[in-house]
Amino acid sequence: MFKGLLAFGAYCAALVASTSDGSVDVPNCPATASVAFTTAIPSGTPCPLTRIDLCYTSTTLNLVFTAYNETNFYYNPDHKTNDDIWAYEAMEAFIAKGSDDPQTYLEYEVGPNNVTFNAFIYNPSRVRREGAPMDQAFISDPLGDGFKAVTRLNKLAGTWTTESQIPLALFNGEDSTGSVWRMNFFRTITSASEFPEQKLCGWRNTGEANFHVTPAFGTIKFV
Repeated sequence: MFKGLLAFGAYCAALVASTSDGSVDVPNCPATASVAFTTAIPSGTPCPLTRIDLCYTSTTLNLVFTAYNETNFYYNPDHKTNDDIWAYEAMEAFIAKGSDDPQTYLEYEVGPNNVTFNAFIYNPSRVRREGAPMDQAFISDPLGDGFKAVTRLNKLAGTWTTESQIPLALFNGEDSTGSVWRMNFFRTITSASEFPEQKLCGWRNTGEANFHVTPAFGTIKFV
């Protein structure tokens, strides 16, 4: 019950920063804004609470992902950077600079074992339309390029948290106060008994079992 109260409190606090139309003002660090979600994509059925705290510096976007009510902590121990961690349990951010529905964006993911997936996605149809081009360009040396990820598991509390830094230079986005971004956030949930089936959870519902629907991305402003 104590875990449930903590999760509910975090959920209520996160709602303060995220408006119903999917727009969020993100402050300069160390202040933070938050988004949270508790629904599956596309069904809208309940999902465990996921929260993302956001802030920025002159050179980085800082994201703290927290997965609540976690029971499985399921990942492939053989996976390395940029392997298919999205097929297991992961928390994800899709990120693009600018106000338009993006055709190119960063897909950033992290698993419970702190392995990351880092790639720019080319999605000219904006919805991963069947027959349309869809490609990815991996970031092969994320640590060398300035990415950071530190993941902590708390199995007793049923949570895992990742503190991430993403370099804004990837987007020609340093010193970006006042800039507008498009983002969406997701979580995949599965277990040894359920794999490869997954529950797909997200902030802005894409309307289908497909995260790559960029008109659904929320609007983020660096203030």
